[in-house]
Amino acid sequence: MSVSAVSWHVVQTRPRSENKAALHLQRQGFDVYLPRYLKRRSHARKVDFVPTPLFPQYLFVAVDLETQRWRAVNSTVGVTRLICHGQRPVEVPCGVVDSLQRRHDAQGFVQQHRNVLKPGQKIRVRDGAFSDFLGFFESMNDGERVAVLLDLLGRKVRVVMSADVIEAA
Repeated sequence: MSVSAVSWHVVQTRPRSENKAALHLQRQGFDVYLPRYLKRRSHARKVDFVPTPLFPQYLFVAVDLETQRWRAVNSTVGVTRLICHGQRPVEVPCGVVDSLQRRHDAQGFVQQHRNVLKPGQKIRVRDGAFSDFLGFFESMNDGERVAVLLDLLGRKVRVVMSADVIEAA
């Protein structure tokens, strides 16, 4: 008697078709996990939060390779391909999906872990007008914006920017 071995695999979807692909895979009887988070979006002086895939163009599907028709995944609406190595789907390492699911909040969104910076800590700007500038972390405003001190023209200048564009140096 063989034991059923369901494991998680990665599916690449068409651009912005993650929800469509997930729906069609579920209709075929597959367990699907599409991790999402609330992304801050600002437009026309208005800030809101929109559900966004944590891994754009990718989702997870649980498949028993011995009993399920896993090749049907490749012809599913919204799917580009099931990620394979040779002819066999690549298995996601144990615990990856579970650890993402444990980080869900009450609404089912993955909580992002931000680096906690201390005042005076050296930082590097990763993106934007000050890309690759080094400076010092000063403070965090609303959880999304940070104040940093950058060395500009021979003096320290306080600049406020998105927390997403800095990292510890």
